[in-house]
Amino acid sequence: MAGKIYKANAAKVERTKRYTLDEALGVLDTFQNRKFDESVEIAIRLGVDPKQSDQMVRGAAVLPHGIGKAIRVVAIVRGDAEKEARDAGADFVGNDDLIEKIAGGWMEFDRVLTTPEVLKDLTKVAKVLGPKGLMPNKKTGTVTGEIGKAVKEQKLGKVEFKVEKEGIIHTLIGKKSFGAAKLKDNFMTLFDHILKAKPATSKGVYVRKVAISPTMGPSLILDHSALVNAAQAL
Repeated sequence: MAGKIYKANAAKVERTKRYTLDEALGVLDTFQNRKFDESVEIAIRLGVDPKQSDQMVRGAAVLPHGIGKAIRVVAIVRGDAEKEARDAGADFVGNDDLIEKIAGGWMEFDRVLTTPEVLKDLTKVAKVLGPKGLMPNKKTGTVTGEIGKAVKEQKLGKVEFKVEKEGIIHTLIGKKSFGAAKLKDNFMTLFDHILKAKPATSKGVYVRKVAISPTMGPSLILDHSALVNAAQAL
């Protein structure tokens, strides 16, 4: 059953309207606050078939204003990359010792980074990391030879995105307290990356629906055609 705050915020939303991004963020800014700083989330329905391997949409974007959360980064590397990762600010750096800890159930981190030559060692914990979306992947920049750069990007607020089996991408663009201007910057940066990730085999309309909402609030449907035009004009 919806609570009083949800109902009060939902009353401010025109269900049949397709908002511009500025309009939607303006309405969101008027929503009653909760006792915690809600994340602002987006859901984008794409015209792809994720069951086809050549239509998978996946990537990552460094948001200009971060995501409002401290990201705990694990770097599983060897040799010179260990010092590089530490100097860049990785929270945990190691190799076999960290792999054993993860295999034993340790999960006190948000991102796992590694280098191409060490990736094969993580097969021991792939069944642990994979289901949680934490297995390093070249497409998201978590497998890289530039480990220092990758650590800094993750700490700044690099958001990963991956289309789900229903053809929808769910991710966040920051906190409600960021305000409209910063949330707009973050949204457009992420949206541009998603547009550029369009598979060559995807035919017809690529972006079919876009919605934005606070964690525990109602969604506002955006004018997705206007968003695509705005992103392409940047």
